Amino acid sequence: MNPFALGLVVAVVATVASGHPPTPQPPGVQPPPARWPVLPATVMAGFEPHDRFGAGHRGVDLAATPGQLVRSALPGEVTFAGKVAGRTVLVVRHGGGVRTTYLPVVPAVAVGTQVSSGTVVGRLEAHQHCPVSTCLHWGARRGGEYVDPLSLLEPRVVLLPLLPGN
Repeated sequence: MNPFALGLVVAVVATVASGHPPTPQPPGVQPPPARWPVLPATVMAGFEPHDRFGAGHRGVDLAATPGQLVRSALPGEVTFAGKVAGRTVLVVRHGGGVRTTYLPVVPAVAVGTQVSSGTVVGRLEAHQHCPVSTCLHWGARRGGEYVDPLSLLEPRVVLLPLLPGN
């Protein structure tokens, strides 16, 4: 039998892979879909909802290697690049009240720099945030609320070949 006769599965991989629906935008404000800040993109720890001051994971951890280039997920303006609690943080403000954070990142851009989606904003610093490897912590806020940064990504249609026997 032709392997393609086994079929291809069309899977809509929405960025609500974490189980959280995307937060709706205010009417008329639709920022462009985000890009992954590091590639390949492997989520080591996902976004965990929380109450305002309670425990939770206010972003996602993406597997990466020290020195790896980190890119802005969306176009915007760099509004902060410095140390917070001993870690170097970079913040980019985007349209629609969205801002994204990247840490720990040695900045390659200065505060006030306008960046496009995919612009290199820094390099990942070595650290022990993730238990099994170095990772990039990628966070997002819309207004005053933390949101799952994966919800900023464009839903994709992915074709996955089925293996014999599946």
